[in-house]
Amino acid sequence: MRVEKKDKKNAVTLTWGTGQYQIRIQAHPLLLQVFCDGEVTASLNEQGRLFFETVKDPPKQRISEADKDEQEDSEGLWRETFKKFVDIKANGPTSVGLDFGLHGFSHVYGLPEHADTLRLKDTSDGEPYRLYNLDVFGYSIHSPLGLYGSVPFLLAHSPDRTVGAFWLNASETLLDVQYDCKKVKTKQCSSEVLPHTNLRWMSESGVIDSFILLGPSPSHTFLQYAELTGYQALPPLFSLGYHQCRWSYDDEADVKAVDAGFDRHAIPYDVIWLDIEHTRQNRYFTWDSQLFPDPVGLQRHLQERERKLVVISDPHIKVDPSWELYSEAQDRGYFVRDREGKLYNGRCWPGESCYLDFTSPEVRAWYSSLFALDKYKGSTDSLHVWNDMNEPSVFGGPEQTMPKDAVHHGGVEHRELHNLYGFYQHLATVEGLISRSGGLERPFVLSRSFFAGSQRLGAVWTGDNLATWEYLKISIPMLLSLSIVGVAFCGADVGGFFQDPKPELLIRWYQAGSLQPFFRGHSAKMMKRREPWLFGDTVTAAIRNAVQQRYCLLPYWYTLFHQAHTSAKPPIRPLWVEFSKEQDTFTSISIMQFCYCHSGSALLACPVTDPGATKVKVLLPGSGENWYDVQTKRIYSGGRTLSLAVTLDTVPLFQRGGTVIPRRTKPDIFLTASLQGCAEGYLYLDDGHSFNYRDKKHFALRRFSLQKGHLNCLFCPPSCTDNTGQFDSGCLVQSVTFLGVKKKPSAVTTLLSGEN
Repeated sequence: MRVEKKDKKNAVTLTWGTGQYQIRIQAHPLLLQVFCDGEVTASLNEQGRLFFETVKDPPKQRISEADKDEQEDSEGLWRETFKKFVDIKANGPTSVGLDFGLHGFSHVYGLPEHADTLRLKDTSDGEPYRLYNLDVFGYSIHSPLGLYGSVPFLLAHSPDRTVGAFWLNASETLLDVQYDCKKVKTKQCSSEVLPHTNLRWMSESGVIDSFILLGPSPSHTFLQYAELTGYQALPPLFSLGYHQCRWSYDDEADVKAVDAGFDRHAIPYDVIWLDIEHTRQNRYFTWDSQLFPDPVGLQRHLQERERKLVVISDPHIKVDPSWELYSEAQDRGYFVRDREGKLYNGRCWPGESCYLDFTSPEVRAWYSSLFALDKYKGSTDSLHVWNDMNEPSVFGGPEQTMPKDAVHHGGVEHRELHNLYGFYQHLATVEGLISRSGGLERPFVLSRSFFAGSQRLGAVWTGDNLATWEYLKISIPMLLSLSIVGVAFCGADVGGFFQDPKPELLIRWYQAGSLQPFFRGHSAKMMKRREPWLFGDTVTAAIRNAVQQRYCLLPYWYTLFHQAHTSAKPPIRPLWVEFSKEQDTFTSISIMQFCYCHSGSALLACPVTDPGATKVKVLLPGSGENWYDVQTKRIYSGGRTLSLAVTLDTVPLFQRGGTVIPRRTKPDIFLTASLQGCAEGYLYLDDGHSFNYRDKKHFALRRFSLQKGHLNCLFCPPSCTDNTGQFDSGCLVQSVTFLGVKKKPSAVTTLLSGEN
């Protein structure tokens, strides 16, 4: 970076790259402008909204009646009442804020978690988007209110460029979005009216730590954000299969019966889950000896069938001086304290509870150690973990969470880091499972609460949804919003957590869920049992087909997650990510569609989300592109909206011309190549569970290339200079299906490497 010049306003211009990027910094009034190719792309404090309240000493006791009114106004900022709760601000008001201008943009996306449209709405006439992690059961649809997790990152997109805006602050945050137009001078010195988006960030506390990512493409922006916050963890292969969960399965016999039911009905699955009732009166790291007398035997029973068990572990600890875990945490000072310095007591599933202070590295290390096999009695190396209620949830607390004036490690108020609390528990759990294996095995940990960077740790889901068509429909933009901000391993509970779904809704949800990264069926204990075979043969067959198709595509999913892990491209993406210049993909129709993309977006899916639907409209982007219906093999041209007839068995899914997709039927791989001149695709393989792919380069990445009638399987080293990626999977390409062949070939010749 070099100083280019100072202008008449004593502003400094810095230039970097080959000269295409510049930043102009003006001191009075403060204004930062970022130029790309000579035109303003982003500006900070253009509207003069910079705000930074400094830490203050508490107000002194009132001296006289003369300053009474002024003193009371001041104290109003130090003491705030919400319903019956009183919030005492130890450092007084410490809010920060700043406005961003995004020039040339009228479409902004991201900023999860909200149950709202994919494109962020203009908030000029309503409430701002809120980022404040809360336990929100049955959350409102089309609302700017915050939910279980927060990622203060968004992307602005136009046909010419994608940029990102990242506001790194973990306190309660609000964002106002205003779409506008603005007259600007172009490089040709003429005036032009261009779209303009104004953002106003406001946080209750913390510092201003913000980033502008300059793209210029969506893929570049994903990569730049991953360099800041981390790449998606490569999940163990089993975790990409189907998960069966309920609050809660009754006992060991119930678990074994459900497990056997999947085999009896030929429905594949990989994981069964236990909720809080598996513990001894809601004491985590324990087992109810009456219901689960032999947890090790249960896990071995599942392991023999190549299945795993997941158990819940929440951040609250039952207040019980006779319980060794509670007593040890209390003696070591590992719990969050209230503003008076006493143990903070809240209520959750165990009743009276204390909350572990995961912001302390010492507490996280201790918590991680609890997952060791010699400490967690009844656990095995096939046991994985679910972090729930970690916003944190406090029954009867202010907004059902922890008071903002609770005190953490180092004397930091909870208000400063609220949105990071669940992230820290997630981190400690992941580190615990890795340590349990001696650093050899990849963990699986699902967390309800999350923050920027949670993608490094594992999976998240959209929380306690309801069994309605509206919740099914809104799950798609919610998951796309998570995906484009890096949190790629995400899903929504199939069938809805609460309420009993009708058979049609359940089928449609399984079809949609099978096309989402994290695929779990879950329901509350107050609801009817929901195992897939309980609704009659027709429903069972439809669910079986959806789940089997998921397993058929597992090699493709695993390859997509390898790409997310190495290049930050999310497995599911809005259409505008792949067709960045086509404005039809920017609008609301893309909410209903999403691409599963590798090497140029190979699959496009449009789940059916309306009851009784007999037709759906599908936008097939790309003028000149070919799209092949996966079910019927019929070819459609791109650049149009297709009206497609559907039945209850139909899942609109299209393969893009020019791609090769790997599928699997145990034990072998088969390929589907869709013709459009040439075709290309990838397959990533490793042992599916260890870190050997990273530490020993035990993996295989294969590129399938179809040109001039020849399909080649080529070895892909991790880089052009590194040829160490070696892994013998033992599987073979059993068959290849070609879509779009105009006439039957006269002959097919197969050549194996090393043979004539």
